Amino acid sequence: MTSSHRLRRLSALPVAVVAAAALSAAAGCSSTDAQASVTVPGPPSEEAALCGALYKELPETVAGLGRSDPEPRSDLTAGWGDGAIVLRCGVPRPPAMSDAESLGAEVGGVEWLTELREGDGPRFTSTYRKTYVEVSLDERFAHDATPLMDIAPAVKKTVPPSL
Repeated sequence: MTSSHRLRRLSALPVAVVAAAALSAAAGCSSTDAQASVTVPGPPSEEAALCGALYKELPETVAGLGRSDPEPRSDLTAGWGDGAIVLRCGVPRPPAMSDAESLGAEVGGVEWLTELREGDGPRFTSTYRKTYVEVSLDERFAHDATPLMDIAPAVKKTVPPSL
């Protein structure tokens, strides 16, 4: 998986500053119920194998929240805090990656596309990796990308760069 352009990088700034600047538009959004289920991606078998390796390396806690994988159970999805943090591996390339104005940041040695979601917290998708890893945060993390610090080491270890 490769991308033909580079996202605007904000990696020189601390993660919290990047998140606060990039996510300020999400301030004041109403909360939503925790996700009881997610759509399981359907990546090609080579990507699914990378996702399986990632699943085995994911931490038991992220941002102090315990592991609570969403339904249906799959090694392509994981969760923490009853839907507060949801990871999906092997997702399709997000359309926002084609937008030269998209925000990106390096967190924990992994490049991430940052997408704001109205009425919810941000969504981050790994870039320049052999499969896309998506991490959705609920409104509790509207100005805080630090959960990526707990997830990034596993992504970096198991999903090789595509460049």
